[in-house]
Amino acid sequence: MPWIALTRAVSPTIADCEISHIDRTPIDVARAIRQHAQYEHTLAALGCDVRVVQPAPDHPDAVFIEDTAVVLDELAIITRPGAESRRGETAAVATALLALRPLAYIEAPGTVDGGDVLVVDRRIFVGRTARTNDEGIAQLRDLTASLDYEVVPVAVRGCLHLKTAVTALDNHTVLHNAAWVDAEAFAPLQAMAVPDDEPMAANVVRLDDVLVYAESYPRTLAMLRARGYHVVTVPADELAKAEGAVTCCSLLLRA
Repeated sequence: MPWIALTRAVSPTIADCEISHIDRTPIDVARAIRQHAQYEHTLAALGCDVRVVQPAPDHPDAVFIEDTAVVLDELAIITRPGAESRRGETAAVATALLALRPLAYIEAPGTVDGGDVLVVDRRIFVGRTARTNDEGIAQLRDLTASLDYEVVPVAVRGCLHLKTAVTALDNHTVLHNAAWVDAEAFAPLQAMAVPDDEPMAANVVRLDDVLVYAESYPRTLAMLRARGYHVVTVPADELAKAEGAVTCCSLLLRA
């Protein structure tokens, strides 16, 4: 079944983005736009139907569309982002998803960022972070209970989102930063740790048997390829200055 990838343009105000766990450094907006265009091109080349959501130039973080929704095969849950400045991003995404999935919503006082949600088969791992609170996790559990998903809260430390610290390589294996999340939280899944000198390297986009990965992490890339994973790389270092990664830049769903 083919993939649909929802994306959103890099805002000209991206330099005013939210920053929590990294130092703020100057962002070359034109370079970020070029990297994002290459990312979209790569997804399309891998067979994704790339659909661009209405731009949000006044929202600096809008390119990180992943945070605005959690999309399952049965349902799309529109989030309530933990950063108040990002809550205006969700309406256009909801409109784009309306024809693709039934919609549900996280309501106040709950907060959830999509970057804190990792779905592996029928398990939904949800990071407890500054952006996702216990009320938001409880609402996710209530919204998905009848769909036979298990919601698993995960403690996260030292980074912005759960998916900064861990993503799935397949239905049996996660790639993680052991300093930020404990492998035991994902048992019985196997865990592959990134090298200490590549702390941001645990974020991958999984498209069936292909992984889309930032080219900035050569040691982890070599490990992945040595284990037989098919990895396609993209430049993403400029977007990383806004505390984003490759999963952040799309919402993936089955057509």
